[in-house]
Amino acid sequence: MTVTATRVSTLLPDVPAGVTVITGEEIQARGYTTLVQALSAVPGLGAVQSGGPGNQASVFIRGTDSEDVLVLLDGVPVNDPSKANGAFDFGDVTISDIARIEVVRGAMSGLYGSNAIGGVINIITLQGSGAPRVSFSAAGGWPAQGQGGATISGATGKFDYALTGAIDEEAGFDNTARRLSVYASGRDPFRSKLGSLNLGYSPVDGTRIGLVIRAQKTDAAYPDLGYPIFDDPDEFQYNTDLFGKLGVTSNLFNGLLTTELFVARVQDTLHISNLLDANDPNQTSAEEHYHGIRTDAQWNNTVHVPDFGPAQFTSALFGVEYLNDRSKFDVNDAYFGVPFTAGNNTSQHTIAGHAGLQTTLGGRLTLTGALRDDSVSSFGNALTGRIGGVLAIPEADLHVKASYGTGFLAPSLFDLYGQEASGGYLAYSGNPNLKAEHSAGYDAGLQFDIPAFDQADFASISATYYFNNITNLIYPTPDFSSVENFGHSRISGVETELVLNPAPWASADLTYTYTYARDVTDGTPLLRRPENAGSATVTLTPLPAISIVPQVEYTGRFADYLYGNDGYPLSDGLSQPGTVVNLTASYAFTPQYSLFAAAKNLFESKFEPVNGLQIPGQSFLFGVRGSLGV
Repeated sequence: MTVTATRVSTLLPDVPAGVTVITGEEIQARGYTTLVQALSAVPGLGAVQSGGPGNQASVFIRGTDSEDVLVLLDGVPVNDPSKANGAFDFGDVTISDIARIEVVRGAMSGLYGSNAIGGVINIITLQGSGAPRVSFSAAGGWPAQGQGGATISGATGKFDYALTGAIDEEAGFDNTARRLSVYASGRDPFRSKLGSLNLGYSPVDGTRIGLVIRAQKTDAAYPDLGYPIFDDPDEFQYNTDLFGKLGVTSNLFNGLLTTELFVARVQDTLHISNLLDANDPNQTSAEEHYHGIRTDAQWNNTVHVPDFGPAQFTSALFGVEYLNDRSKFDVNDAYFGVPFTAGNNTSQHTIAGHAGLQTTLGGRLTLTGALRDDSVSSFGNALTGRIGGVLAIPEADLHVKASYGTGFLAPSLFDLYGQEASGGYLAYSGNPNLKAEHSAGYDAGLQFDIPAFDQADFASISATYYFNNITNLIYPTPDFSSVENFGHSRISGVETELVLNPAPWASADLTYTYTYARDVTDGTPLLRRPENAGSATVTLTPLPAISIVPQVEYTGRFADYLYGNDGYPLSDGLSQPGTVVNLTASYAFTPQYSLFAAAKNLFESKFEPVNGLQIPGQSFLFGVRGSLGV
């Protein structure tokens, strides 16, 4: 089941979009501890991290830009308004309190508004139910790392609760590519602390008042790409992310109407510190502070229409949203000994309304449609929509899917109003006359679900062709002094997935994605969008108490800014491909307790997802997890 793709709880085969649901059980079995790890094997999605955990990470869905991915936390948009392009930074998010992650690929602005050109990722936190219980885990490994966390959850009377605390500390790796001759080197340590509360009160059946509070603080050293690259041991970034949501959901009129009203606040703070190092040939220092604040209020409704004629499971949706973004930054840097300062305090707001319909005709054809109008204070209105259909042909164990959607991306606050106050080599000024980027795209595909050998779900084979045309792109001017609307990109590709369940104790998930992403104006490939990518995840349970999960991830060649072995930039070109192998295993020595082990980058791949920066090296983690009633 998924709720993100249509805002209505729907079986995955009946959703006219590419959808991947990563469950809490899969997160645990595969040894995922960060959001980047959890997304790494999703078809049609590329996760690119500039170093190790805690460092900046971008996600590209179906070849679109990183700012074209909308991220939700329990349905609340959490893209950071203080980021230069308004994108979400996936690099500092750990997932100890996450129940599941839903990834929807394709234009979703008709449901969710700005940023949803490429797709939507909804991160859903744990919610308590059943008898009170405590779940915990503790682990340590090589190189020096330690992890621990505990969750108290359950339901008592009219209350439900889930309280999570977790910590992750790692000595880290030297993530500067080993092929480079650099002026300094050292590990990039990482520390994350997480606290999360999901509290509910149900005064009557069908109504729940919910409060979610989530706080995460992440500190990490980061490798810097300079001219030449200099791996300064004094470069650190400190992220503090605060999230709060208060709302009520109620089923009214004997379940005919489901209504949800909530208000949420997201506050992201980033502090970058780089002390001047006498050995740095770039003579770089930095003291930067970025604050992004988002206030979001939504009222969403679903009318469950009784069956009539050939129409079944019909739902009509409508809602409104108010979104206010504020960004404040202060920069005090120096390059080659020349100081400059910059700062700004800006805001914009959006008022939006949306409506949609979903129905199934004759038990075979599921149709969905959505329309949304966003009024953005910086440029005006954006009307977007989405239609789709899924035809079930049970005689052939086949689902045929197709959809068409439009999308938009509002200019970021930095694009509109960012400015350099004084000093520096280039003076930058925002462009308050920017318009929104717009997209139009479609996809079409097949999914075969094949029963065989006494296995009802023996195999599932899917293939989807997608196309997206994005115009009015916001690109820097040739002298990098500002930004303008003059870009145009065109993206097409095929994503495929084969899920095998040959026996009750064995399963495999194999994915392959081909992406052709080009800048139409000059025909150049879009950066860090590999044409070929794939993954293979196998789950083996030779005994009920034993689980073994090997995983292989492959990334083909892609366009990037290239650095030579001397650490100086060369030019644009194709970066080298990479293959990463991970392995996790667990043994339940009692029904409540289990031992687990995780090996990351088992064969020491030196793959550079960002040219000049390679992935973390080989690591091993060993631990114990348990669960017991209170």
